[in-house]
Amino acid sequence: MRLPAIFVIFAATVALAGMADAVHVTPADSPPAVTIFAPGAIAGPANDGAAAFTPDGATVVFMRDTGGGPVLMESQREHGRWSVPRAASFSGHWHDLDPAMAPDGSFLLFVSNRPATPGGPPIDAVRAGKRRAGQGMNLWRVNRQGDHWGTPVRLPDSVNVCSLISSPSIAADGSIYFIGCAGPNGDFKLLQSSYREGHYAAPHVVALGGTDATIRDPAIAPDRSFIVVSVKHAAQGPYRLAIAFRTPNGWSTPRDLGDAVNGGESMGAQLGPDHRTLYFYSDRRLPASDPHAAATWNNGADHIWQVSLAPWLDARG
Repeated sequence: MRLPAIFVIFAATVALAGMADAVHVTPADSPPAVTIFAPGAIAGPANDGAAAFTPDGATVVFMRDTGGGPVLMESQREHGRWSVPRAASFSGHWHDLDPAMAPDGSFLLFVSNRPATPGGPPIDAVRAGKRRAGQGMNLWRVNRQGDHWGTPVRLPDSVNVCSLISSPSIAADGSIYFIGCAGPNGDFKLLQSSYREGHYAAPHVVALGGTDATIRDPAIAPDRSFIVVSVKHAAQGPYRLAIAFRTPNGWSTPRDLGDAVNGGESMGAQLGPDHRTLYFYSDRRLPASDPHAAATWNNGADHIWQVSLAPWLDARG
């Protein structure tokens, strides 16, 4: 989702260098089918992204560009159809984005610029000595209480290590994978914070990809056996989805999901309730030859798409 300024600021501060060839692992004669998520019901003229589902698949929370900043929207699946999305009960006043559901559905993490202390100003973004008022991003948690949400609580400073944190993903053991600041220069890196006895450990950098790879938007499997990320190797290139598997020696090299999946810019990876379906957002368009090419949502905006990861997971065994 590129229109909100909060995304532009985040992207503009990233240092990129180098180039590498993508590695494709899907057989050319059996590409996976990529389909739009909920056309007409959710997919429309607006920019949408980052679909987080409850374990039963009956509720989805996603971010939408409303023109005044990103808002978290909620929709329920009723009688086989998705309801008209509405702003989540805890969202709509601040810039809220990047929702991520805990595997057991007990809570949601999200990113927000809302004040760190009640009654205070929204979080400022501080980067390279420059301050941007109200454009910061920290991680927040909101518990699921029956069929409604509780009150959001900011995660501790041990996780919110700087004013630009984004893209959380939650493993079954409570560990969080996210994008945050690390190193003396405060570069944006893929980080992990372990959760033990009710506390988050200080995050550490996850060794994934080569030195030329820029990693964004992790989606961790609940058992941490694999991770899907957005990767790019050149400043002017698009982000492409790739998958990596845990090995006895750490993470395997991220492997590109191929051109059938990566049409346009592909970001915001999330795993569906079955942990085998990938949801992501992209500005891809249907080709003119597609019977649905005239649909109003086929407008070049960011929409939520889905694809089965079965070819990669089954091949891995």
